[in-house]
Amino acid sequence: MPRFSLERVSVFAALACSQLLIACRNAVEPVAPASTIEAPSQPVFTLGSGSSSTLLGRANFSDPKDPVFKVKRITGKWHMELKATPGFDLAIQTITFQPGGHSGWHSHPGPVFIQVVSGTMTFYESDDPTCTPVTRTAGQGFLDYGDHAHMARNESATVAQNVVTYFAPPGIALRVDEPNPGNCPF
Repeated sequence: MPRFSLERVSVFAALACSQLLIACRNAVEPVAPASTIEAPSQPVFTLGSGSSSTLLGRANFSDPKDPVFKVKRITGKWHMELKATPGFDLAIQTITFQPGGHSGWHSHPGPVFIQVVSGTMTFYESDDPTCTPVTRTAGQGFLDYGDHAHMARNESATVAQNVVTYFAPPGIALRVDEPNPGNCPF
């Protein structure tokens, strides 16, 4: 059985990598026969721009003894109830939007509570044929049910910051990029 030195293995790995790079040198060359490549009629999703986010934490809430996770609290006339099967992930994120920044069209697998903590944010819904803006300022919240595409935009001249709380099925991605629904002029 031949013995390979570390130097020979390194040389072989470098040669293999260089061949891969040469094979992929031109991104416009198709990687499949032309007959199987079709240009999409619209983008698969829309990208956000001018925003940055930081995930502060994500945790799973479930009860191993009961597949239905439930919390109910009554204080005087105030009632709150939360129920999920088989539990849920709770994630908290801060998102900073520069002036003119936006999230791109997207949806979520569960409800999202958005707190505008500074600045002004404007929200648009894909199921609104008139593209009516919903504006929230610092100290106000916006509930996004997550069940259809929407976009958050900072249409002001100052930075805006949100604290976002996601409720999602366990282990699922918090955001689903969506195509432009075409109901808004942007």
